[in-house]
Amino acid sequence: MKIAVVAANGKAGRKIVDEALSRGIEVVAFGRGENKTSASNYVRKDLFDLTKEDLSGYDAVVDAFGAWTEETLHLHGESLARLCDLLSGTSARLLVVGGAGSLYLDETRTSCLSDAPNFPESFKPLASAMAKALSELRERSDVAWTYVSPAADFQADGARTGKYLLGGEEFATNDRGESAISYADYAIAIVDELEKGANIRRRISAYGA
Repeated sequence: MKIAVVAANGKAGRKIVDEALSRGIEVVAFGRGENKTSASNYVRKDLFDLTKEDLSGYDAVVDAFGAWTEETLHLHGESLARLCDLLSGTSARLLVVGGAGSLYLDETRTSCLSDAPNFPESFKPLASAMAKALSELRERSDVAWTYVSPAADFQADGARTGKYLLGGEEFATNDRGESAISYADYAIAIVDELEKGANIRRRISAYGA
């Protein structure tokens, strides 16, 4: 298997690169700055400068893009649309490092985690931007996408336990009532989905066991 990890220099991207390489997967990392990943194959190129040729020949592309400031939040949707356009009509899968705020609170799917009273106000703009990007992604029938939401508490420096639970569209907790996952365990879920998953054009979620 040969994969591309876009925006690979971010914390999630680096963990995904590490996990894929540890399994013998051929990885090409893409980033706009100097290589901060463990990949020996690195392409220094901004996501918005990528071409169809840049992303040809891969079994899958992982989108690890993130934007956090108010003036850049719109790039979540724009970057995802860009990658979809580049992969349109190809057999390559697109796995998206998603957000938790858009997870539904229950099976009625009438409200999301970001609507909950205890959801941090400071994170609502980010959750809204990522939810909009997901909504637009759902309209793409020309790309074999999978959107992977993490737990509510997404821990950049959390330990790699080697375990996680896989969920769907609804917010879920483990048997201790926790919704947390480390970036390292989330990376395991991403690479497991790459290797054996069949969740095409679906949103799934991963949270700590």
